[in-house]
Amino acid sequence: MGHSRDEKIEALGRIIDTLDELRVKCPWDRKQTNESLRPNTIEEVYELCDALISDDSVNIKKELGDVLLHVLFYAKIGEEKGQFDIADVADALNSKLIFRHPHVFGNVNVKDAHDVEQNWEQIKLKEKGGNKTVLAGVPSTLPALIKANRIQEKVSNVGFDWEEPHQAWEKVNEEMAELAHEIDQMDQVKMEEEMGDLLFSIVNVARLYDINPENALEKTNKKFISRFNYLEREAAKRGTDLKQMTLAKMDELWNEAKLIEHKH
Repeated sequence: MGHSRDEKIEALGRIIDTLDELRVKCPWDRKQTNESLRPNTIEEVYELCDALISDDSVNIKKELGDVLLHVLFYAKIGEEKGQFDIADVADALNSKLIFRHPHVFGNVNVKDAHDVEQNWEQIKLKEKGGNKTVLAGVPSTLPALIKANRIQEKVSNVGFDWEEPHQAWEKVNEEMAELAHEIDQMDQVKMEEEMGDLLFSIVNVARLYDINPENALEKTNKKFISRFNYLEREAAKRGTDLKQMTLAKMDELWNEAKLIEHKH
């Protein structure tokens, strides 16, 4: 059963009070800084991503709490420095959401979510203190796969995109041929460059078919890990080491793992 608005506000108030007390009374909490917390924040966000991919509601709730703690912690540090507090953070976010949704809070008409996305980048360029260029808002520290997808989304929203998805497929084939050529030449620098171009073009295809490449690859990672773990377990049951097993036998166990997977 859901909580009322007042109950939600009271719950947030309690965690703010708890953090305030910890900041004063706990030696560990008291010594934390933006710099010391940052690595833990990255870890917590990745743990939340794991829970989201698994659609594990229990762990989603837990990991959301951990991420919320970090948001509140940074706001508390900002308050102590006299820079901002959690109210300033919330007010700034609220103002930004209202400004970026003129189709809800203003007179702009949109047909669908795609229209909203296209308006979004134009609005951000007009924001006071906002991005000065379309790609300025893409964090340089994003993992490369996520960054490629985000770059393509942003430029698409201002009209720089393929007219038809099949054109992106043609680009993939073109990049594959260029990579194959450089592999034949064994030019390591150009091979790496063409591999990057190929990966970027594959991300583009995924985007055009509304597939999140990060999620897709992570699901494949998990699938591979599960199958390989099965292979290792079965090898151990047979009293053998993977290095001593033939590739044909490993393929046999791999196919067994796939069959078991499909039954579930």
